[in-house]
Amino acid sequence: MTNTQKFDAIVIGAGAGGCHAAARLAAAGQHTLLIDDHDYLGGRAGTEIIDGHRVNIGAIALEPGGTFEETFQLCGATLDIREPDPAAVFYIDRKVVDVRKGGLGFLLNGLTKQASRVLDQFAKARTGNLPDGRESTEDWLRRYTKNETAHAVFRNLCAAIFAMNADEIPARAFLTYFTQKGAFKKFGFHPEGTMGAWTALAAAVERLGGEVWLSSPAEKIEVTDGRATAVHIRRNGGEPVRIEADTVIFNGGPRALVGLVGEDALGEAYVRQTREVLKPAANIVFNFASREDLMPGIPGIMTFGKTRHGRLCNMANLTATCPELAPDGWHQYVAYVVPRPALADFDSDDEVEKGFEDLREQFPGFDDKVKMLSVRVMRDEWPAQRTGAGYDMSVTTPVDALWCVGDAVKEYGNGGTQACAVSAKEAVDLALAASNVSRVAAEKLAT
Repeated sequence: MTNTQKFDAIVIGAGAGGCHAAARLAAAGQHTLLIDDHDYLGGRAGTEIIDGHRVNIGAIALEPGGTFEETFQLCGATLDIREPDPAAVFYIDRKVVDVRKGGLGFLLNGLTKQASRVLDQFAKARTGNLPDGRESTEDWLRRYTKNETAHAVFRNLCAAIFAMNADEIPARAFLTYFTQKGAFKKFGFHPEGTMGAWTALAAAVERLGGEVWLSSPAEKIEVTDGRATAVHIRRNGGEPVRIEADTVIFNGGPRALVGLVGEDALGEAYVRQTREVLKPAANIVFNFASREDLMPGIPGIMTFGKTRHGRLCNMANLTATCPELAPDGWHQYVAYVVPRPALADFDSDDEVEKGFEDLREQFPGFDDKVKMLSVRVMRDEWPAQRTGAGYDMSVTTPVDALWCVGDAVKEYGNGGTQACAVSAKEAVDLALAASNVSRVAAEKLAT
């Protein structure tokens, strides 16, 4: 006999998208259960403790404003974001370029005589005049400039934001993000590590009458007459629990959803999309600390130009704004390396070594100055992005009352944790509308 319980809604996966979805459902009065198979919140945007340091597993930057902050306001959670100033600089030929006053135009004008041609294309993109989606960002840029440093900067922007190389992301997606989406105009770090944001949302779910179960993987989603009706969960490694719910939201990506629902329920077309449309994007995360300040006067994120192997894309100075992340006397950093290719198979060991060599080139004496905390290769079933920008699926599924959220179903050209928040809003709005229709129909039948 399986223990059966009833909730209005269940959210599977407590990553960024799942936490936002659960908080929105709870704020809407839904009796909500949020579960995750890990013993921590945040998934690939979680935080772990290493040698007294709060080390982020993947994502570090949180964007105030927009749908992201709206979720916190709806559920009454505190959003503690400290914004560095300057938030972002470029590091070109070992010189810091601060673009606060002139933006990308100021940077490009210092690199290439063809800057105006590139900037004209950004202006056209802002009016909706975009490439058709087949041309890569690298090919698009090469039509206007061949300057190697400019190409390196654009590659590293693509890599830092989307975990993709410039020859892998459609120019349409890249330009959509920079001209019509948030484009990281404002961002900050959390003093508890990125997981602090998800802890606040999970606490709000519980305060609003819901529950949060960690170390509790979903084993099966029941589908009856084309509708998701229940989820089987192995709670804390014990006996299975069957949760009946009117709404099921999944934050593990469409590919993983197939294993929980079954190909027959989702249909051939949807299953084929998961295989042919989605393109998981990889990166390598280097977390390290030093007694010496490696980025003096740079409290935010530094994007690189040309590096030895063209792998190192950016680096963040976390303790300049959040000293709580490290023990006293330590400066803490995270650097991101994106392999070539990022959307296909690669040699992890070789790419890690190339990342180290890029760091050594940019910071002479690197090995003697730093204490490595972790090197994490994010790929395959645990990628930096469940799909690269421009290769997303929909939040909807062929199964009624079942939606996906997260970075495999984001809006076209969107990125970051803001994109996960937007997917959660879309899915929850659809779920609440469908649930309301179901209630009205039930009431009519009853009368």
